[in-house]
Amino acid sequence: MPRIGLNKQVFLFLFPALILILIFVIYPILHTFYLSLVDLEGHFVGFKNYVKTVMRSEVLDIKRLKHFPKKSPPYGALIHNILWIVIHLPLTTFLGLFLAALLRGNIKGASIIKTIIFIGMIIPMVVSGIIIHFTFEKDTGVVNLFLSMLGVKPRSWLAYPETALYVLILSSVWLWTGFSMIVYSAGLEAIPKELYEAAEIDGASTFQKFRYITLPLLKPVTITVVTMTILWELKIFDYVYAATLGGPGGATNVLALQIYFDYFVTVPARPDLACSLAMILTFITLGIALWSLRSLRR
Repeated sequence: MPRIGLNKQVFLFLFPALILILIFVIYPILHTFYLSLVDLEGHFVGFKNYVKTVMRSEVLDIKRLKHFPKKSPPYGALIHNILWIVIHLPLTTFLGLFLAALLRGNIKGASIIKTIIFIGMIIPMVVSGIIIHFTFEKDTGVVNLFLSMLGVKPRSWLAYPETALYVLILSSVWLWTGFSMIVYSAGLEAIPKELYEAAEIDGASTFQKFRYITLPLLKPVTITVVTMTILWELKIFDYVYAATLGGPGGATNVLALQIYFDYFVTVPARPDLACSLAMILTFITLGIALWSLRSLRR
């Protein structure tokens, strides 16, 4: 019986996965790109849909943005995602690094604390959104219970445009901090202890060891954390959907949710705008992924 070559064996093992990728990844992307270039009647319009979908107030509200921050959201789904990145990214990154460094070593209860923090990562986003929705309710929310003790008047924080978006962003920190903490913990464990011992002999302070040893050696880890966090913030959907459905008045709307509205909720449906917005989101995420790969290679 003739033996099959190694290359053919590899191909036979990969063939089922390649077929699935072709059907559920490659074809949908190509079809979405095609729909983004045609109008509702199927006529080719080029990149006009891209300009049209970006210039909508639901995606980019230039009039309200001119008065930022005097005017409260909505600023448009694109700006909301940018605000998510600006606020959420540094908080989860630095908090994850701080917790990883704090809980490093043989600290009593460190594993239990890490488990509690990591719970946010394993809870489904829909469940998290529902929890946040009820947590900030006026009459039943536990947040108002504590704030009332401090003399703050209870209110439904997710029902007001000036607070809803920022409450969602700050509340989502606990959902992602566990990821950055675990990744940073692994990175810290990979740093040789001999480097710190040599630095101590040379009289380096704790800050100097952190500045000149820990941070430089954690650069690949930081790039990974930043990349994955930004991608999570760009594609966030279910958490916002369950918590506010993009309200009130579109104040918490995000790009992925706007795509859903355009394709499945709006009457009549606008697949041209939905697909062009989906491709814009795809190009942004691909650009970030390529930047991450180039940075890691360096």
